[in-house]
Amino acid sequence: MEKLKEKFYRKVTNVSLTFKRDYFHSINWKSRMIGIRGARGVGKSTLLLQYIKEYLPLNDEVIYVSLDDIYFASNTLSNFVDTFVKKGGKYLFIDEVHKYKNWSMELKNIFDDYATLKIVFTGSSILPLLESKADLSRRAIMYDIQGLSFREFLNFKENTSFEKFSLNDLLKNHLEISILVNSKLRPLAKLGEYNKMGYYPYFIENEDNYLYLLSQTITQTIENDIPMYLNLEMESVEKMKKLLYIIATSVPFKPNINKISQQLEMGRNNLKNFFHYLAKADILNLLYSDKKGDTVLQKPSKVYLKHPNLIRALGLNDSNIGTLRETFFISQVKNQNRVHYTEHGDFLVNNEMIFEIGGKSKKFSQISQIPNSYIVADDIEYGSGNKIPLYLFGFLY
Repeated sequence: MEKLKEKFYRKVTNVSLTFKRDYFHSINWKSRMIGIRGARGVGKSTLLLQYIKEYLPLNDEVIYVSLDDIYFASNTLSNFVDTFVKKGGKYLFIDEVHKYKNWSMELKNIFDDYATLKIVFTGSSILPLLESKADLSRRAIMYDIQGLSFREFLNFKENTSFEKFSLNDLLKNHLEISILVNSKLRPLAKLGEYNKMGYYPYFIENEDNYLYLLSQTITQTIENDIPMYLNLEMESVEKMKKLLYIIATSVPFKPNINKISQQLEMGRNNLKNFFHYLAKADILNLLYSDKKGDTVLQKPSKVYLKHPNLIRALGLNDSNIGTLRETFFISQVKNQNRVHYTEHGDFLVNNEMIFEIGGKSKKFSQISQIPNSYIVADDIEYGSGNKIPLYLFGFLY
């Protein structure tokens, strides 16, 4: 345990409090058990260490451990916690729970057996797919963390303090918000930077290697994380990689399930599951028709990469500006709103608003007869009426 404490103290000493994501303030840290899900690199570990550094004492009452530490290859989490509590432990922070076998059952027992212990754990965004023997839903308050929004990227890199806006506020007051943003910086130039390497917080320390690190993250997720959780054979892993290649080279992608099933030599339902796994792993965004629902067994109507950085990380040509614009829009809007595929315009949001994405010369001709319809235009700093700058949709979370 002493070695684990040393590692913890080094990490918490080195973590910076200069920039905290909004999640830091929105989590109810008073809950007895908190679970935080998110893709690799979104800042889950930093979030835990920042909270400890700001609010808790560095003594025997507090410990942070990562379950991928070699210590847990020969020691159980339950025995570790028992010793920790007997020595006065009150606050347990656990990183990478998915790297530990039977994590959910042991956490359930720890929660039930140590009534005074507060527990915060982090894990992969794909955790909800697990069919756990332990029911943590009645014990843990779960939070899902996405990568940086465009707004957070600006606050992080440019030391601004922009607030987030609801979609309704944005639609009503976009001109005033545009004036505010443009008084601080040139958003169009910064949007280009964000689309290249702004989704994950580690860009600030590894800008030169950002795309390499991101491509490695994708590989590890597909080759290690998803198979670990779902007990996939290597043959299935290779098929999933081929599926991602097919999608990535064609986004936005309208899947022909029969054709792809034949290409990959697999059943239709398994193929639909693969789409679902890649979406849960924060690699894809799936759009379903509002008429069909979005269950796992439904075929997605359209498929996008999760965020613009993936376009370059996968070695694709990012000159298709239309794809880049649509990928940015859905990545920013879907986090807080329901987004569906529609045959009228590009996106149906919250079952009531139609959005058509394009450049500064985009006209209303395609959606002129549709109520609650909007043009989202790139390459403009200010909008007018129902024509709104694309970059502003990066201020929704």
